[in-house]
Amino acid sequence: MSDVSLAVGVGLLCALLSALGTNLAFLFKHRGAVAAPAVDMRHPLRSAIDLFRSRWWSIGWGLAAVAFGLHVAALSLAPISIGQAVLAGGLVFLAVLAERFFGFQLGRRQWVGIGVVAVSLALLTLTGGGGGGGANSGYSLAGMIIFEGIAVCVGLVLVFSHLSERIPVQRGVLLGMAAGLGFGISDVAIKALSGDLDRGLVGLLSPWSVLIVTAAVFSFFASARSLQIGDGVAVIAVTSVAANLSTIVAGLAVFGDELGDDAREVGVRVAAFALILLGAALIPAPVRAGEAIEEAAGEP
Repeated sequence: MSDVSLAVGVGLLCALLSALGTNLAFLFKHRGAVAAPAVDMRHPLRSAIDLFRSRWWSIGWGLAAVAFGLHVAALSLAPISIGQAVLAGGLVFLAVLAERFFGFQLGRRQWVGIGVVAVSLALLTLTGGGGGGGANSGYSLAGMIIFEGIAVCVGLVLVFSHLSERIPVQRGVLLGMAAGLGFGISDVAIKALSGDLDRGLVGLLSPWSVLIVTAAVFSFFASARSLQIGDGVAVIAVTSVAANLSTIVAGLAVFGDELGDDAREVGVRVAAFALILLGAALIPAPVRAGEAIEEAAGEP
């Protein structure tokens, strides 16, 4: 076996372990968040301390850090399209782990939704170089400002919407989508900042650095609160979908990725986008069941 083949094999193994670790970490964090006091953004420091006092939350974050390291290794060793496809398809791990080891009961609708999303995300990455601009960190400044501005606005709308009882959607799902967008905003800004670092450490003196920190802090609390008030599997799935989809869209709008090289590839990718939205809509439990879950989550 050649050195290149060996590196690709190791990279794919890292991607597989990263996908497993990421979803397992989310499930641990869900268990820890539910056991912790309610997140209160009026007291962010106290809320963060309360979360990390929860053993399962701390274990989840430690595992997430290891999974992130494996993610970086996978993208550096294997072709980004194949590595990202494995990582995106890791949502299947979420369903299996949640039902077999964490006491969740998934209906047929949720299994179908997770399967459709996983396959569609993998299809998107395989046909488009993995999204997010691949190894290219050059970006359009106008595209970056417009994309991040729209993403921030949509995230804020989702946050305020989850406070309304008039919207017939699970509040935890809305907040989970906002958290996923926050992760995507941070990832896109990190990608752009990596190109600016060609100028040395002075590149850190960038508005993207402020955006990265702000989005990361927002996502930390939004994700924790969404896990406290929503159905764990649905919240984790839509958070992952929002994060993955936003980075793929940023690849097109900001980093110059092409939708496809020919009409057939464009058609496949557009269909995959549509299927992701359909699958994400199937993942949350029906509204009445979701409301019952949220009421149960709110009980001491």
